[in-house]
Amino acid sequence: MRKNRLTRSLLATVGTAAVASVAILGTSGPAQAANGVVGQRMEICAQSLYLRTEPAGAVIDTLPYGSHFDVRQISPSGDWVYGFSVWDSKVGWVQNGWFC
Repeated sequence: MRKNRLTRSLLATVGTAAVASVAILGTSGPAQAANGVVGQRMEICAQSLYLRTEPAGAVIDTLPYGSHFDVRQISPSGDWVYGFSVWDSKVGWVQNGWFC
């Protein structure tokens, strides 16, 4: 009997911790993935970054380190970011994760 109470208590504690972890992880929301944030101007920290027509698509331009990119959308996978390049006044996709 005592063993069952201990088991239930342990399971309740583990379950509460799991729910709390999910709640904490979920606070970043869908607008933020890797490090691009929808609606913000981000600085490029890669030495150079390809601007593309679509995720993994044809290269339109190369954006240099320190240039800025206005994030408008993030792909469902979070791997790609669509937006406006302040450097060359073009829109396109860049690989996510290369912003300061």
